[in-house]
Amino acid sequence: MRIVRATETFSAELKDFMCAAVQRRRDDDGFGGCGGGGKSRNAMDLDSDAGNRLVCVTGGVSYLGRAIVKRLLVHGYSVRIVVDCPEDKEKVSEMEADAETASFGNRITSVVSRLTEMESLIKAFDGCAGVFHTTAFIDPAGISGYSKSMAELEAKVSESVIEACTRTASVRKCVFTSSLLACALQNSSFNNLNHSVINEESWSDEQLCVDNKLWYALGKLKAEKAAWRIADSKGLKLATICPALVTGPDFFNRNSTSTLAYLKGAKEMYSHGLLATMDVNRLAKAHVCLWEGLGNKTAFGRYICFDNILSRDGAEKLAKDIGVQIEKICDSSSDSDAEEEASPSDLQISDKKLLDLMSRTLRSCYHES
Repeated sequence: MRIVRATETFSAELKDFMCAAVQRRRDDDGFGGCGGGGKSRNAMDLDSDAGNRLVCVTGGVSYLGRAIVKRLLVHGYSVRIVVDCPEDKEKVSEMEADAETASFGNRITSVVSRLTEMESLIKAFDGCAGVFHTTAFIDPAGISGYSKSMAELEAKVSESVIEACTRTASVRKCVFTSSLLACALQNSSFNNLNHSVINEESWSDEQLCVDNKLWYALGKLKAEKAAWRIADSKGLKLATICPALVTGPDFFNRNSTSTLAYLKGAKEMYSHGLLATMDVNRLAKAHVCLWEGLGNKTAFGRYICFDNILSRDGAEKLAKDIGVQIEKICDSSSDSDAEEEASPSDLQISDKKLLDLMSRTLRSCYHES
């Protein structure tokens, strides 16, 4: 069950478009964009859009990473994509030639860096105002594509990336992609002990993830906690976004491993009203909104992000999209209907904090036009 949700309208989309247009115009005229100000440093305000417009994106060739890169380019940023092998540089070349990004080709660069090597990351981040850390890992040898060892690697890379941010002189901010699975998997919810609201203050139970072999959830949980531990101790401006299952155009063909890893435990999530989805392009918009909110001090902490909590029809469509039996996601139709009548969902998910932030951002950009 969703606790708060604003209806998306044409007007809101129009304001978003106008915001990007105003930002590009101001950038061309030598003025700052929609973001607010901070204190200047060496004649360059690294905390606002009026200063350094170069940002770094880890995993920028992934399904989500590509969407974030495109959104950043539309908002007037230059993007340096971190890839962890030379072969992925070819994917960057493909992005530069893509019809949607071809006109921005001179603002896309790439660098090869091992995400577990501190000095390599510092060199990759050098000169950037901040970092979008979107990288996730897969294990081709794992049955689900995501094993326990991948969860440990994800946490280790998170530590390296955030530590490198704190050691790179130009970096002031980081937007970190976590997951709703780092918030919603709690013993109280799975054992139906009480009524709960899942929001930005909620953390999943690590032992529950281990006991149920929910390695993808464990990896996201440990990685986000590691990021906050280092950022808080070193004074890095950090915002984390916790999206539901990422969907969108051709999502399963382009992001199959992460999709299947996310859906392990799907039946339990569905039965408690926790199985939700998020469109990749709207998620990319949310990332940029958080980035600019960090600059004008309107964004802070964690943000839950989702579009829809799946109904029976939504679950059936998802099963069809990814080519699995509906029973992998929820019980048979008759059993499911009986369960819903006897025991309505005891959980609610709140994305009010993110909706409030994005609403303020749209209003601010609209008024500046």
